[in-house]
Amino acid sequence: MVSVKLDKVSKYFGKVKAVDDVTLYIRDGEFVTLLGPSGCGKTTTLLMIAGIYKPTKGRIYFDDIDVTDIPPKDRNVGMVFQSYALYPHMTVYNNIAFPLKLKKLPKNEIDKKVREVAKLLKIDHLLDRKPSQLSGGQQQRVALARALVKEPDVLLLDEPLSNLDALLRVYMRAELKRLQKTLGITAIYVTHDQIEALSMSDRIVVMNNGRIQQTGTPDEIYSKPSNTFVASFIGTPPMNLIPCRVIDGKTLECLGFKYVFKDEIAEKILNEHKEVYFGIRPEDIVITNKDNGDAEATILVVEPIGKDLVITIQLEEEHTIKILAPPSINLKPGDKIYLKFKKEKIHLFDKKTGQRIEYIIKKGEE
Repeated sequence: MVSVKLDKVSKYFGKVKAVDDVTLYIRDGEFVTLLGPSGCGKTTTLLMIAGIYKPTKGRIYFDDIDVTDIPPKDRNVGMVFQSYALYPHMTVYNNIAFPLKLKKLPKNEIDKKVREVAKLLKIDHLLDRKPSQLSGGQQQRVALARALVKEPDVLLLDEPLSNLDALLRVYMRAELKRLQKTLGITAIYVTHDQIEALSMSDRIVVMNNGRIQQTGTPDEIYSKPSNTFVASFIGTPPMNLIPCRVIDGKTLECLGFKYVFKDEIAEKILNEHKEVYFGIRPEDIVITNKDNGDAEATILVVEPIGKDLVITIQLEEEHTIKILAPPSINLKPGDKIYLKFKKEKIHLFDKKTGQRIEYIIKKGEE
């Protein structure tokens, strides 16, 4: 297994900057997810690591070896695609064995490796079948087995679960993570699904417009988003971003309410900004009584989703936010409610740059 390093890597298609100055270090045996919306550059980055695309600028290293000019077949990477890309005329056995036959390995060694990886992926009873006789989940396992059978240094996965139904996706997320940890293989996973990224990754690389927005553990990405893009992309529902004006260094005048910070550190930081976004996740807003509330709002929509209600509420000027509430609470559209924001869960972002404003809540001031 190897570490992977991208050093100021860019990929241009004509005037389009698909990937723009990406620097990234992936440790040996780490599971890293490239996460972002369509067109953000995550698949292009993966294909450059595979060697299918050559960077316009920058270098790529496996451990300390510069592989930028090395062709894909000599990089010892395994790839699993969204489409599985199985050979329809071949049996499962021959699909898995194909990369080993290209290497001209002895027949008995091929047989041993195919049966070992098939057993690991629990498809050893399907070796005589053709892909058309398999379910989507089984085809996905065959594609994974074919990538793993050649014992790659790096496993590259491009949205491999997106064709599966919701229940199977949940199961395969856990299976993939278990498999990666069992083998200790370096894995780079591309997805636009934040739940996949949060549940599977050691670290997440959030991308947008060809650039890295933030790199961190799932908890860091969720709890301390570096900018408004990450804040609004991560979370279901995503973080609420409410535009506010800084009045006097500790008071925010926001849509529908004013919020006063009591601690001096926040006051010092806020003095440096004129307009900010007040960020708060739906689960960090509590419905309370009038005397205890930070803001008043009107309910627009109530959506039951099992363990929670997702409630869309209006502050003022048609600005809506979402909150989560227990299903036992009796609420309906048109009701007036009062909201309490969990102080230690408030995020502030500069409105002009979108960047996170770091401040500290002192103990006893919450």
